[in-house]
Amino acid sequence: MTYQYRVTLTGIKGFYRVYLIDGETSLYSFHKQMRADMEFPQDQLILFKGLDSSGNVVARFGLFDLGAGAVDQISISQTIKNGITSFVYFYDVTNKKSVNITLEGESSEPAPSPFISDSKGPDPIEFENGYVAFEDLPAEQRHLPPDDDDKPRKGGLASLLNMSLDDLDDLKDEDEDLDDEDPDDEDEDDEDPDDEDGKLIYDGSEELPV
Repeated sequence: MTYQYRVTLTGIKGFYRVYLIDGETSLYSFHKQMRADMEFPQDQLILFKGLDSSGNVVARFGLFDLGAGAVDQISISQTIKNGITSFVYFYDVTNKKSVNITLEGESSEPAPSPFISDSKGPDPIEFENGYVAFEDLPAEQRHLPPDDDDKPRKGGLASLLNMSLDDLDDLKDEDEDLDDEDPDDEDEDDEDPDDEDGKLIYDGSEELPV
């Protein structure tokens, strides 16, 4: 039988992992898979604290037998038979770092080894380092960027794409006006200001200007 478990962080909406796990999988195998998937430290003591549907502690499972069996001796199906519907999984007992694991039901999909079927957000370590998901921001800080789809953008291709046909026609008219300007008009300003007619006539007796 395959079971579906959801891994969450207390008080954080921007994170979850959904696992599909075969009932014969040991808690130790589940622990190793979570450690690999979520980059939990490998040199720390771990603990599964099993809770019933009312939130009461049913058993504790560690690397060593704490009275209910060690994690490599207990399967997922055994914990369900014992009425455990959720765990607090301490991936770092010394520093009291944990995630919540909740049984969501059975699945028809085979799971020869535990695997993630759905996920959201970065690994828990990112939240430890100060990452805050949008869903976890206070309402007054949830500011989405304004929708600029209806506003013309300045410059480049984006500007042209946001212009109306009339705007494009105006640009075309401006370009045509520039093309119609006579470039020879600038040469008129370079003529001799003392030459009223624009031409000098010499009869051969004058000294030619140099």
